[in-house]
Parts: sequence; C-alpha cells; structure tokens
Amino acid sequence: MGAAPRWQPLAQTRTYERVLDQIEEQIMSGDLGVGDRLPPERELASMLGVSRAAIREALRVLEAQGVLRRPQVGTGPDSGSVIAGTPSLGLSRLLRLHVALANFPIDDVVEARTTMERASARLAASHATDDHLSHMRRLLDRMDDLGLSREEFNDLDTEFHVVLAEAAGNRLVADMTIALREAMRHTLLAAFGKIDDWADAAAKLRSEHRAVLDAVVAGDGQAAADRVEAHIRRFYRTVDAVGR
Repeated sequence: MGAAPRWQPLAQTRTYERVLDQIEEQIMSGDLGVGDRLPPERELASMLGVSRAAIREALRVLEAQGVLRRPQVGTGPDSGSVIAGTPSLGLSRLLRLHVALANFPIDDVVEARTTMERASARLAASHATDDHLSHMRRLLDRMDDLGLSREEFNDLDTEFHVVLAEAAGNRLVADMTIALREAMRHTLLAAFGKIDDWADAAAKLRSEHRAVLDAVVAGDGQAAADRVEAHIRRFYRTVDAVGR
C-alpha cells in the first residue's frame, strides 16, 4: 500500500458522487487497497466536510458494486467499511444490466462470446486443473439427465462455460461470460421453449460440450477454441431460427 490517503473537503453539489470520486481516486492511486478499512462514517464525513447521509449513500453504491464490505452496526476502530478483494458480483451485475438495457444486436453478442470463449478454451487447455476438469465432467453428467427442465439445462450449460473461463485463469473473462449469459437468459429460455424437438437439440448441445472438454483434456488449445466457437455460432443460429 502507498502513502496514507489524503482526504480533501468537498463542495456540497452532488456530494455523494464526489465522495465516490475521492474514494475511487484513493484506490486508483494505491493509497487504499484490498483489506484496508475506511474511517467510520462520522469521521469520514468530518474529514470530507459533508453530511453522514452523503457518506452513507456513497458507501451503499460501492457496496452494491462489490467494492466495499460494510460492517455490522457498531462503533470503534472496526466500524469502518473494508475494501473488498473480490468485486466480481458487482461487476457482473453492472455489466449484465448494461448489456440488457443496451439491447445489443444478437450478432454483437455472438462475436463478443466467441472472442472471449475462444481465448478461454485455448488457455484452459494448458491451465485447467484437475478440479476444473472434474467440475466440467460433473456438469456434463448432470446434463445427461433427460428429466431436466429446459431452465435447469440452461443453468448447467451456463455454469460449464463459466468454469471453462475460470479454468483459463482469467476471472475477468469469467465474470463477463456470466454477465453475457445472464443478460441473454430470458431470450435463450424463450428460444428453448420454441424448439419442437428438444431432446435432439439437447443431445447436440451435450455432444458439443463434451467435444470442447475432450480437446481441453487433450491439451489441444486450437481444437478447443475452434470447437467452442463452432458450438456458440451453431447455437445462436438455432436461437435465431426459432425466434423468427
């Protein structure tokens, strides 16, 4: 960690946003890092020259973003919010909402997914641990259950792609994979519901997933990347066809 944070009094206009700006500045400069504790609300309000209401609003925003972990009600040296080390939940939530609200064309979603997941599959072929491989095998075994609902199948499908991204050793790509899948969740489930021969469609999806996993297990990054791209593109062609 760098030097102690230097808090500056703030003007009252849009105060909570300026509180956010100053906390972000301290994080970006390295003066605040993972595990560091902010001063208690009353003390921070005094240091910045703002109301406690403005402090609380800023802290609520940062907590929702996954940047802060807020303490239980109390006072003393352990009462300040702590900088969180795993803000992936907040990142995924924000990205998911922005993707959904922007209503991106399906072609843009496909290109984004193939770009990320080709890289994930290629890296997973050389970085996946035994735990990652076992996890993906278990997911595929569960997908073989013919009694699964289409929603349950979709959840397992999503988790497979997330674990593949995690196996690549890139948490950011994993979070973006989650966000894209969740943003498209209702669209995909609606498309699933329109597929007449679901048993055949599910069988093809399982086969394609197993082909990707086989390439990862074999350490063949190029094959893994090619197979995951072919899988994604074929899947969205199906979604597009039944959506018309």
